[in-house]
Amino acid sequence: MKKFVALAAAASVASFALVPAAFAETSQSVQTVTEAAATPLDLTAGKMLYMGNGSRLAPIYRVAADGNPQVILNGRLVTVPAASLAAVDGKLTTSLSKKDIASAK
Repeated sequence: MKKFVALAAAASVASFALVPAAFAETSQSVQTVTEAAATPLDLTAGKMLYMGNGSRLAPIYRVAADGNPQVILNGRLVTVPAASLAAVDGKLTTSLSKKDIASAK
């Protein structure tokens, strides 16, 4: 019985010794992904907003309280969903087309 207890204790210690190493690898990869996703976009008035094809859409007129940028397009103030924005080659780019944004309410 004493041999079983000693063996069980040794196995427990060995398994707990492996857990921090596995956790460190996982937390590091999660941290890398989180940092990449959490990179703040430069949403300031006057910054140019581009479409996915690289053409200019409009400068940001202002940023709403909910964090969505607003642009003047075809004489109307329209809100561009912040979820559609990304930084592509250093440019603030939306995945929406000009038609999609113009028809937004």
